[in-house]
Amino acid sequence: MKTNLAQKILRIILGALMTLAGIGHLTFQRDEFQAQVPRWLPTDLAFMDFVVLFSGIIEITIGLLLIFMVKHKVKVGIALAIFYILIFPGNISQYTNGIDAFGLDTDQKRLIRLFFQPVLILWALWSTGALKYLFRNKK
Repeated sequence: MKTNLAQKILRIILGALMTLAGIGHLTFQRDEFQAQVPRWLPTDLAFMDFVVLFSGIIEITIGLLLIFMVKHKVKVGIALAIFYILIFPGNISQYTNGIDAFGLDTDQKRLIRLFFQPVLILWALWSTGALKYLFRNKK
């Protein structure tokens, strides 16, 4: 699927942001990301740390794939959109449980953040050409 210059630039930026977020999972933001683990999952620290580390590896992988695997960008975009959907319960959990992390220290800030997840999903699908691909194949 052919993409324009703006899509290419935004795909690379998203890939870099995903890679940085993944590195943060493994290092300097590990505690912050543990706050994102939904409270309906086991709250054992070792399990929560595993979830953070595992999701960090996924984020680094997807980020690098977005940047370098141009031939498969549509598949990577769809995979990233699915990933964003799968991690959304963590954002909901942070809001419903009033957990402070990433500077989200009020219910209002945590609520506003929830509305950015669809933006990320659309960004992943649009910048990779996956949105056009999905609509074209729907016909």
